[in-house]
Amino acid sequence: MLSSQVIRVLMLMGVSFVTALLLTPLVTKFLYRYKMGKQIRQSAETPIFSALHKNKEGTPTMGGIIIWATVLGLSLIFFILNLIFDGFWDYFNFVDRAQTYLPIAAMLIAAILGLVDDLFGVFKRGPNGGGMSAKRKLIIYLVISLIGAYWFYFKLNWTILHIPFLGSFEIDGWYIPLFIFIIFASAFSANETDGLDGLLGGVSLFSFGSLAVVSFALGRYELAAFSTVVAGALLAFLWFNIYPAKFFMGDTGSMALGITMGVIALLTNTIIFLPLFAPILVIESLSVIIQMISKKLFKKKIFLSTPIHHHFEALGWHESKVTMRFWIITAVSNGLGLVLFFLSRIVLR
Repeated sequence: MLSSQVIRVLMLMGVSFVTALLLTPLVTKFLYRYKMGKQIRQSAETPIFSALHKNKEGTPTMGGIIIWATVLGLSLIFFILNLIFDGFWDYFNFVDRAQTYLPIAAMLIAAILGLVDDLFGVFKRGPNGGGMSAKRKLIIYLVISLIGAYWFYFKLNWTILHIPFLGSFEIDGWYIPLFIFIIFASAFSANETDGLDGLLGGVSLFSFGSLAVVSFALGRYELAAFSTVVAGALLAFLWFNIYPAKFFMGDTGSMALGITMGVIALLTNTIIFLPLFAPILVIESLSVIIQMISKKLFKKKIFLSTPIHHHFEALGWHESKVTMRFWIITAVSNGLGLVLFFLSRIVLR
């Protein structure tokens, strides 16, 4: 049984990879044909960023469609095939009310909202012609997290927080602000990380891989399958997104990945491990927050530019060097996170 599930999730990852590869030429042709190019914000407040990335203006955005279209498409196809031809297709169907309804819904909603923001940017709407303002994005993240918190707390009665090596604790109504924080932080951090070729796609690959392992260890095989399908789509996306990128992920991809990652961490009750599974997302968002506070209180910048990957670019690092080193940090951190996860399970037995 266990070996069959291992084969299953790996097969689904392979199917997702191939599907995304086949989908990529269609999406790429559409993006280039209709000139869905990225607009680089030109602002006196971000001169370093504008100078470093001016040459990337016009590169197609919304490449994240490849990721979520593959995941949601396979979810729908296998679900329908299983309904019509019950039996064989049940092996591939990973749509499950208890395990994957929520992450699938979260990915769909986030992808659509992100797509709207990308279109605003393409058509030069919003501040400096770069899409929605940061304030408006934060409001959207807050609304999504509020809806999710309501559903988890009032509909699913989720009120338990698991702390590694200590056990599970009833936190009752405190679960609502905790949920809001996790989803809000995941969405914001993913958006901030998506700034270099292959950066968010690479670090997310490690994160979803670890979440798949965690889900599998907890016996949530459908959630593990969903996570590996995301990982497979990310692998195919990275084939074309590494430097020099043929297209950018866009908010439709970053928002979908960030929020879905947060939802899976909540479903597996592993939010304490999330900083280890997504360390770069944490570092990127913290750099932005620290910079804002320093500028506000002391009228002084700590970093040359934020998020922090732009700081290293400003120091003279090539973006590929930044990306590769951030991937290495993520790999090491995820390894540590998984070791601690399994050690915690052994201690609490």
